[in-house]
Amino acid sequence: MDDNREMPNEENRATPDRPSMIEEKTGIAEEEAAQAYDKEQEAASEMNEAAPKAVDAAESQGSESQPAEAEQPGEASEIVAVPASDVQTSDSEQSPTVESVIEAILFATDEPLPESKLAGIVETTGKQVRESVENLNARYEANGNAFRIEQIAGGYQMLTQPMYNPWLTKMVRVRSDNKLSPAAMETLAIIAYKQPIIRADIEAIRGVAVGEVIRSLMYKGLVKIAGRAEILGRPMLYGTTKKFLEVFGLNSIKDLPKAEDLKNPG
Repeated sequence: MDDNREMPNEENRATPDRPSMIEEKTGIAEEEAAQAYDKEQEAASEMNEAAPKAVDAAESQGSESQPAEAEQPGEASEIVAVPASDVQTSDSEQSPTVESVIEAILFATDEPLPESKLAGIVETTGKQVRESVENLNARYEANGNAFRIEQIAGGYQMLTQPMYNPWLTKMVRVRSDNKLSPAAMETLAIIAYKQPIIRADIEAIRGVAVGEVIRSLMYKGLVKIAGRAEILGRPMLYGTTKKFLEVFGLNSIKDLPKAEDLKNPG
């Protein structure tokens, strides 16, 4: 053997193997990096999928903790503020009866209403009207009311009790043009008791002309022309009016005091 032959260097022998080892290590590192990248992508996608669910859960939880719009305090107070009477009628409210309707009509009217007219307005019978008036008067008397229903001038009217006349007289201020003079009262009394009567007969009783007084009484609505007499010249007949009955509180002429029962003045 040749001693001069060079021995192979360890380093020289390893040199050809180094590139393959480096390449192998590089491949492993790249593969690990790729796997790590894939894991990161998977984790990111899982987070992206979980995020909407978490948001939905948070929103649903928040909506459950908050009251609904219809249950907000402001709107609830507005609903409570509406009166129940505007929505429906109370069950305890009573319907009008025939008596209460008649009472309301007589309370509102300023003149006597005949039985037939009352029955027509209330849509009932005359018998029911009479019974209702009797029941109302019984109730007024039991309660001690200051008024009652009276028959005046052929109809029904609500009037105050006579015991209250002194106070009512103080309240009422009668105008001077509505006051009756002694001459007018005498003429009106003659017409009331003697009707129908012509002017000549009135003047014969009084002894003076009454033309102006009769015109004044007619102007006040207390006297009217009741027709013409079947005598020469056919003079006009005079009689009292419905207003006369109202003013003196009479139901009919028959309710006038009897002439013999009247006391002579003074």
